[in-house]
Amino acid sequence: MKSFFYLLLFCLLLLPVPCSAESLYLNIQGIDSELQKILETALVLPSSLTSGDEINKRWLRRYQKQLPELVSGILEPYGYFHSQVSSLIEQIEPGEYQLNIDISPDEPLRVTNLELNLTGPGADLPELRQVLAEFPLQTDNILRQDLYEAGKTALLKGAVNLGYLDAGFRQHQILVDRGKRKVDIILRLDSGVRYRFGKTLFVGRGSYPERFLNRYLSYSEGEYFSHNQLGQTQLNLLNADLFRSISIHPLTDQKEADLMPVQIDLQPAPRHRLRPGIGYGTDTGVRGSLRYRNLNLLHRGHELQGELVLAEKKQSILSTYIIPDLDRLDSQTLLRVGVDREETDSYLSRELFSEGEYQRSFRKSLTGSLFVRLSQEHSRIGDETNRSQMLLPGVRLSWRQVDDPLTPRRGIQASLKLQGSHNALLSDTSLLQLSGQITALRPLPRQYSLLLRLRGGTTWHNDPFNGLPASLRFFAGGDRSVRGYSYQSLGPTDDQGQVIGGKHLLVANLELEKRLNPNWGIAVFYDIGNAFDSLSDYELEQGAGIGVSRYTRIGPLRLDLARQIGKAKNKYRLHVSVGFGW
Repeated sequence: MKSFFYLLLFCLLLLPVPCSAESLYLNIQGIDSELQKILETALVLPSSLTSGDEINKRWLRRYQKQLPELVSGILEPYGYFHSQVSSLIEQIEPGEYQLNIDISPDEPLRVTNLELNLTGPGADLPELRQVLAEFPLQTDNILRQDLYEAGKTALLKGAVNLGYLDAGFRQHQILVDRGKRKVDIILRLDSGVRYRFGKTLFVGRGSYPERFLNRYLSYSEGEYFSHNQLGQTQLNLLNADLFRSISIHPLTDQKEADLMPVQIDLQPAPRHRLRPGIGYGTDTGVRGSLRYRNLNLLHRGHELQGELVLAEKKQSILSTYIIPDLDRLDSQTLLRVGVDREETDSYLSRELFSEGEYQRSFRKSLTGSLFVRLSQEHSRIGDETNRSQMLLPGVRLSWRQVDDPLTPRRGIQASLKLQGSHNALLSDTSLLQLSGQITALRPLPRQYSLLLRLRGGTTWHNDPFNGLPASLRFFAGGDRSVRGYSYQSLGPTDDQGQVIGGKHLLVANLELEKRLNPNWGIAVFYDIGNAFDSLSDYELEQGAGIGVSRYTRIGPLRLDLARQIGKAKNKYRLHVSVGFGW
């Protein structure tokens, strides 16, 4: 056996050893790090320097002779017109060569005189003079032609964006004295007339009324012209999700005096949309959905939405009629009619409801609404059956700042709802209920992220608690609550030990996630919470576990394995969810 091993080793030694490819590196010295990076980017080694796996020494020496001229040409736009360049080819190891470039830059050219002038009607406009004051080159600076061109571009762009569409440089000179190493810069920008927005013409709007489309304009006729406002208008139309294509441009050939008309070319999307869906979640089981949208009902820009959801534990039909506010883009009225049926381990609820809501955005991230809801609900909770009618006016507030709606890395979201009823106003019981939630997501070093979620609610009422339907009671447990327990399985119990829900709710989730790569992540989590009847006497249930996420275009697909904590016999439970759990 040993003789066979030695024979095999001897044969391997006799095999030819392949030669490794020769390599060439650049080593630039004598200049600061900024110029060194510029040269490393600009000095791209020609492909002709290599022939197969070997370096062509003849072409390398020819390239070496060209280096002084190449380096000088690269450095001149950065103010260095008199640089001494030397180079040396050095063999570091067999097959490895280094091209050493040593640069001795002379005194650079400096700006000794800088004349920046504004003329025309906009010469005294503070916003334009501020752009002028931010010119990137100042007296005694090294001449940088890239900064000079960037300053010219910013100045002209600033003037055009302020409505001076005819602005232009009447004089732009760089006077160089190489012998004295000095530069004079003379710039004179003539603003020309400042234009205002004229009429806006919609082309290809289909059956959408013009007044409806005007709500997407971020400017008004007579305001000073601004390309930023045109960009915001295009963004508003894109976010409306009503058009296949959108093109906005000023009609420069139709301008009158200082008025600039604007044309918006539109191609409406199909009016009717139907979208089926299928999914699975531990809280709902297997589910299928069908969503319908009519984007331009009655040819007035109104929208009709319909949604059918069929799941193992929940079924619902919802119809929503949306009436846009023609004077404000950020407000609308919604009219809803629907039927909900939900069956969990704790209750069975069937609800028929109608709701009217007025929504309005107060800031970029804050939305508020006023609503009134009329419902008739049949509930079976424990051994009790409840039939109730409720008229619930209320208010909703929501605030959201997220970097990515589908796969966020940083963000915060908060919501608050206050609603109430009185038995003298079409309601079987009187109550006031407050509920809310806040979720914060923060990135940490090494691709970690931390999520904290708090959810709570409280109910004030004088009538017997058994008069409250299931939809107005608090329960805990499930994918978005205390994991390790089934959906809506936690809360106060009756004499037979059946969960009947509580007046108050408190749930907290803490989660640390590690992103392994763009597609996968793992997490550890801890949940605590419960529903209860007394703010002074309650018991919080706990759960903890690990999870794995697969990031997709529709959001993360999440699988969590949770274990109950603090029970006589702690059980395990598997939770499956789709989408980020705000």
